[in-house]
Order: sequence, then C-alpha cells, then structure tokens
Amino acid sequence: MDKELFAAAKDVRQRAHAPYSRFHVGAALRTEAGTLHTGANVENASYPEGWCAETSAIAHMIAAGGNDAARRIVAVSVVADRIEGRLTTPCGGCRQRLAEFAGPDTPIDVIDPSGEGQTFTLRDLLPSAFDMEGR
Repeated sequence: MDKELFAAAKDVRQRAHAPYSRFHVGAALRTEAGTLHTGANVENASYPEGWCAETSAIAHMIAAGGNDAARRIVAVSVVADRIEGRLTTPCGGCRQRLAEFAGPDTPIDVIDPSGEGQTFTLRDLLPSAFDMEGR
C-alpha cells in the first residue's frame, strides 16, 4: 500500500459531496511525473450526473496540465467504507477511465478508512479494457 496516496485519499474523502447516498469516497493518484492528484465523489440530484472520486482525481490531473508523464497514472488509492464486509472497488466506468491514463500493471490500492485493504492491478479489475490504440 502506498501510504502517501492512502493518506491523501482518506483526507479528501471527508470533503465528498454525498447528500443522497451518504457514501463518501476519496481517491488519490500519482503520475509518472511524480505529481499527486486527489478527488472525492460529487453526487447530484440528477443521479447519473454525479462524479466518482476516481473521475474527480483524473479531472484534477488533466486540469493541472503538463507533459505526457504528467498524464500517465502510475499508482492509485481509493478509500471507502466496506459494503457488507467487502472492499469497495472502482466502478466499471472508473476502471475504464483509469485505463485511459494507466497501464494494465498499475497498482490500485482499495482500502477501507481503517487502512485495511488489498492491492489490485488495473488488469485484475479490468482484464479486457476497451482500447482504441491497441495498447
């Protein structure tokens, strides 16, 4: 587990906007350039219009600008409560969004707020990612 990413994801999780589900999620990612970006889930009354924490972190990365290395994700941490004892992994859409900027061997730490969790690779979570460039 990447302790710096865990701490950042746990911190930003507290600022999630989740008035409908009350389910707060934080995400932090590190780029190949070494920059760290965070995001929290942002719900909306028009339910499908909300953003997941991973999507928010990716948006922050893109908005920050930079060269190609600043847009390549090399590590991710997602912090959320467990659901019926199970870790909360990124949703399918976020898995595909991560695949846009990360390689199949990118580690994704999925952690509960107490610090317990598991590390997956993006390939574990999305074994047949859609890829327009054939990477």
